[in-house]
Amino acid sequence: MLADKDRIFTNIYGIHDKSLKGAMKRGHWDNTKALIEMGREGVINVMKESGLRGRGGAGFPTGLKWSFMPKESDGRPHYLVVNADESEPGTCKDRDIMRHDPHTLIEGCVIAGFAMGANTAYIYIRGEYIREREALQAAIDECYDAGLLGRDNKCGWDFDVYVHHGAGAYICGEETAMLESLEGKKGLPRLKPPFPANVGLWGCPTTVNNVESIAVAPTILRRGASWFAGIGREKNTGTKLFCVSGHVERPCTVEEEMSITFRELVDRHCGGVRGGADNLLAVIPGGSSVPLVPGDQIIDAPLDFDSLRELKSGLGTAAVIVMDKSTDIVKAIARIAYFYRHESCGQCTPCREGTGWMWRLMQRMVEGRAQKREIDMLFDVTKQIEGHTICALGDAAAWPIQGLIRHFRPEMERRIDEFTRNAEPGARPVLEAAE
Repeated sequence: MLADKDRIFTNIYGIHDKSLKGAMKRGHWDNTKALIEMGREGVINVMKESGLRGRGGAGFPTGLKWSFMPKESDGRPHYLVVNADESEPGTCKDRDIMRHDPHTLIEGCVIAGFAMGANTAYIYIRGEYIREREALQAAIDECYDAGLLGRDNKCGWDFDVYVHHGAGAYICGEETAMLESLEGKKGLPRLKPPFPANVGLWGCPTTVNNVESIAVAPTILRRGASWFAGIGREKNTGTKLFCVSGHVERPCTVEEEMSITFRELVDRHCGGVRGGADNLLAVIPGGSSVPLVPGDQIIDAPLDFDSLRELKSGLGTAAVIVMDKSTDIVKAIARIAYFYRHESCGQCTPCREGTGWMWRLMQRMVEGRAQKREIDMLFDVTKQIEGHTICALGDAAAWPIQGLIRHFRPEMERRIDEFTRNAEPGARPVLEAAE
């Protein structure tokens, strides 16, 4: 269990004063200039040694990502873009940072911007986050008034922060689609290479990081890499915000140590699974885009990048969606399939055509109005989509269905048998999805 003294987000529930004055009382903006004086290489090295991996889903080492930015300027400005889109179903951690603890993010932007030679940050916030944007903008205004942002500020690094409000498109959570949207264009993912660190926003060197990844940086630098690296398991270090939803007694967002087991997380902070641990059917451990894990496999599993990969799933954003035995698991995955069909930008043929095809077949699977051989056909289509698109939305659409087939194929077959028994004699399921 994470000790209170090790918590980075001290106002995640909005109990305390979220103003600049309140944040300073809790230790934020404490001699930020001294952190700047560590130098670019010094800051990046501490971030590397801490073992921090990106908190937006991919889990890429944050310090390493920062180091990809050019060391010397070729005349182009450098930019930091903060991904506050947070449109992954089940994920609700970044919104709590922005509305209750915004100064962790703003100070983190200054530090990260300095480390990458950037004098400007754009925070791209989800379209539906109205109150969060207002709280964040109010905090930014406070920092300008206090001389912590802008030119010749007290931190010793000229820095400006702008909040950009999206329009609610899930695809804009993909980093290059976000850059397109920031430039005023339709949010379509870009082909890579070139990568944003070389050709990003307006053709300039850019790094895109998740809110949580940036917000933890100042505390890591103050307390040291060894402190952060000492929490959790090797290569899965530090604290992590978990958002637990679904069939638990008390859904919540909580900061805990990486590698906490599912059982301990849910029992300690959520009052347990509804109906008890024996009533657990399955868990989606990292937001809707990662494959589900059956309850008996995840109940005592550590929640971190490597452990969940071994279970053929992923930590993702650590949005833990709990499903008890009252869940219609096939219908739940069909609903997720509809979401990705709706949010596909349509740029890549496998995703544009495949997401609709998978959803239509999943709708028939819910009713059992299918043939058993179509289960293998469905799995084959997910493999044709996975890894064959410009961005990872194709993977995100394929993985939930792969997890369903991998673990709950007997339930899908049972529905087909039941539908066949109840159908009129001579009636055959129609292969509608193939049309």
